[in-house]
Amino acid sequence: MTETPAQAAHARMLFEKNRVALTSVFAAIVLTSMKLGIGLWTGSLGILSEAAHSGLDFIAAAITYLAVRLADRPPDKEHHFGHGKIENFSALIETLLLFITCGWILYEAYHRLFIGGEKVDVNVWSFIIMAISIVIDFTRSRALLRVAKKYDSQALEADAIHFSSDIYSSAVVIVGLFCVMAGFPEGDAIAASIVAMIVIWISYRLGKRTVDMLLDRVPDGLQEKVEAGIASVDGVREIRSVRIRQAGARMFIDTSIGIHRLATFDQSHSIMDAVENRLAELFPRADVVVHAEPVIGENEEVREAVMWLVQQAGLSAHNILVLSTSDTYHVELDIEYPAGTGFGRAHELASEVEASILAQVPQVRDVAVHLEEEATHAVNGEDVSEREATLVTCIRDVVAKTPEVRACVRVRCFRTSKGIKVAVGCAVNPELTLKEAHDVVNAMEAAISRIDPRIVKVFIHAEPD
Repeated sequence: MTETPAQAAHARMLFEKNRVALTSVFAAIVLTSMKLGIGLWTGSLGILSEAAHSGLDFIAAAITYLAVRLADRPPDKEHHFGHGKIENFSALIETLLLFITCGWILYEAYHRLFIGGEKVDVNVWSFIIMAISIVIDFTRSRALLRVAKKYDSQALEADAIHFSSDIYSSAVVIVGLFCVMAGFPEGDAIAASIVAMIVIWISYRLGKRTVDMLLDRVPDGLQEKVEAGIASVDGVREIRSVRIRQAGARMFIDTSIGIHRLATFDQSHSIMDAVENRLAELFPRADVVVHAEPVIGENEEVREAVMWLVQQAGLSAHNILVLSTSDTYHVELDIEYPAGTGFGRAHELASEVEASILAQVPQVRDVAVHLEEEATHAVNGEDVSEREATLVTCIRDVVAKTPEVRACVRVRCFRTSKGIKVAVGCAVNPELTLKEAHDVVNAMEAAISRIDPRIVKVFIHAEPD
């Protein structure tokens, strides 16, 4: 089966995230081993603190690797929103581990500064290992941050922060080693304390973001950006609500919008699709749900309000006439009912529509409803245009003699059980107003109906010449 572009992009994302996370695991193992060995050899608390820091990075990198493998699994019966929160949870675990490690480093530093401790034996390997550590940390942090930003992965970003913090802490440890060589042995413990404080500050920032994500706090400015995207879509009259939550790299947006209540179902659906597409452009990995509610349009006319209220009753209306007096309106309309509807039931529905119009359109004083049955069934007929050649000629003469008609395009006659139905197509002066064209068509229909008593219906389709 051919892989779709979306599937290919998803597979590429998984490959990149897993590769960079696994590489970080191996890098953390190498750094921890080197620092621990040199730290035990020299007795440097600064280097041992860095070994502990790197050991924590190994645990964090392992957690990150497992998190990115699990977080992108699709939703299932138990996890309707997917597994993205695994990334946020793993970042929280990393943060707690950082705080624990920093507490141990500060305790040991205090012990060495004020109580006394092991002598530090500084040698060239101390500086070599720390220099190698800085190079590896810089390389890994850049690689992790690039993939984290590309796929909006909080777990990878947390791992990148771990490695980048090692760069600064390693530099501080090197300064402490120089202090020891210069005859100031307390410099090593002080350097370790500075490393711990740096990591605590970075951990606090990461932990706050992680907790915010787990508690579904909306980042500053995000809701405004979402609302601006929704408002930019034509047809959206109101934004009733916007709810946003994030799980790993996924964002879930649930919004309720107002659409003009006279919009058809297809029009409403198109507007909702446009909102989804717009948010997908702004947030490519967002899962968007749009709910639409009807709203009254600005400067809505009485006729539009009447049409909507008839539709709410499950009926259709035509020939809506609104008569305006000094300060009130009189409404007349035809309402169609399904075939077979009883007169009593039709009158009951009409009374409900009348009451609804009077209640919801205060400027209307009275309503008159004409009851009609829908004509939705097909009528059996026979095309007799050739047999009725004389009648067709007469019809063409009537059309040709109408001043505003430029040409008679076609005439067809159909025999039905009730009589002959005539269908005419003609080209009319395009400069006419719609009302003028309608009057011309009505006059031709009346004239054609008088030609032959067998004619029961005339339908004229007029097009601009």
